[in-house]
Amino acid sequence: MRFDDAYSGKVFIMAQPDYQQARAVLYGMPMDWTVSFRPGSRFGPNRIREASIGLEEYSPYLDKHLEEVAYFDAGDIPLPFGNAERSLAEIKQYIDKLLEDNKFPLGLGGEHLVTWPVIQAIYQKYSDLKVIHIDAHADLREEYEGEVLSHSTPVRKICNLIGAENVYSFGIRSGMREEFAFAKESGMHMSRYQVAKPLAECLPSLTGANVYITIDIDVLDPAYAPGTGTAEAGGISSTELLEAIHTLAKADLNIVGADLVEVAPAYDPTEQTAIAASKFIREMLLGWIK
Repeated sequence: MRFDDAYSGKVFIMAQPDYQQARAVLYGMPMDWTVSFRPGSRFGPNRIREASIGLEEYSPYLDKHLEEVAYFDAGDIPLPFGNAERSLAEIKQYIDKLLEDNKFPLGLGGEHLVTWPVIQAIYQKYSDLKVIHIDAHADLREEYEGEVLSHSTPVRKICNLIGAENVYSFGIRSGMREEFAFAKESGMHMSRYQVAKPLAECLPSLTGANVYITIDIDVLDPAYAPGTGTAEAGGISSTELLEAIHTLAKADLNIVGADLVEVAPAYDPTEQTAIAASKFIREMLLGWIK
């Protein structure tokens, strides 16, 4: 695991060279071994880093500059190609080390299954953990065509681990009938189609909570983010997702980690998806790391 020195490859704009002095660590999880439609999200983390070069370091939304945030870009975790079980185990080991060093983990996916081992690690440290999930898809399946390790299952696994009542999903517009029935019957919070408004309404009930936030880029309408493996029509705009990120930044929460997943560059020759993702990461760095 690469922790002691600055990553020698591509880095997110203004990442600092010293892991020890960093408050947050940006890292990639280049895995797309279980996707059910279009692969390629393993190339997302580095393309997001490349797109960040076109960003301004200053956020007019938050009136903050990236020089104010001490974060280290550790590069991508070297995962065993095609082996989902081992990859998930290595991600968890990686996050265990970050948490041991008191770092804020900010992950770049990769398919959405990579969130599962991160939550396993963070739940060991924060037993009262809440999870905010922003996505087009419910991800509440128990298996996909007999495979329990699937990018359509991470939120169901998280519900089983931390309690469904501690999971809050927003923007959902796709899933099996059984997934929506589970959400209704289990006590989890699910808001369909929209993100910013229902999120703002929900946040007072989470005051002071330890919260992990996972964002699937396909919550955006394909008009704003065509570069993803399972695009779903009828999504939100980039403006609404930015509003949600800023609402979370201003809320009375203890955000303990986050990720942004499912950017698949091959399906977006204009790179608008990676460009949008890099801006979201900038706002997350500036708004969520205290």
